[in-house]
Amino acid sequence: MTQYELMKAGRIYDPGDEEILKEQGSYQELLYEYNHLKPEESERKQALLKKMLGACGQGCAIEAPFYANWGGAHLFLGDYVYANFGLTVVDDANIYVGSRVKFGPHVTLATAGHPITPALREKGLQFNRDIHIGDNVWIGAGAIILPGISIGKNSVIGAGSIVTHDIPENVVAVGNPARAMRAISDEDRKREEKLIG
Repeated sequence: MTQYELMKAGRIYDPGDEEILKEQGSYQELLYEYNHLKPEESERKQALLKKMLGACGQGCAIEAPFYANWGGAHLFLGDYVYANFGLTVVDDANIYVGSRVKFGPHVTLATAGHPITPALREKGLQFNRDIHIGDNVWIGAGAIILPGISIGKNSVIGAGSIVTHDIPENVVAVGNPARAMRAISDEDRKREEKLIG
């Protein structure tokens, strides 16, 4: 298998392979352009997102700067996804994001990992695992989602949390490592209804 084929198969591979670097570099040009658009160039931003990303649903917005290993080519967004400033996607594998997901500033979604054994790390090798984020998830500022993680729909990931294992649906998860602290409840709904103008 080529290094590119190993990468796609989720095996340990060399990310410095010439074929991989050549393809990866082609995606970086669009990302550079996106990050240098003026705030008022919203139509151009939308067009570039559609071109850059693996999929981009209706009404998505990613504030610049946006960082992505593959320029977002392996990032698949549903509808009405919003990402605040500084979203970092290590998109060496696929990242699937449902609809109406919100990312606070400086969130990191990392699909890449490196071997535990020093001999393999010395060679610069890595492996990748897909990330899955369900509909209507809110990921707070500075949170980090590690390779292979799934987050269930409607859940909230607290600011600064590091998600090292799957998170179920309809919970608030916080901490390092992030743990589901409680279910989202009627009390949350009642409390927030009082705040509606």
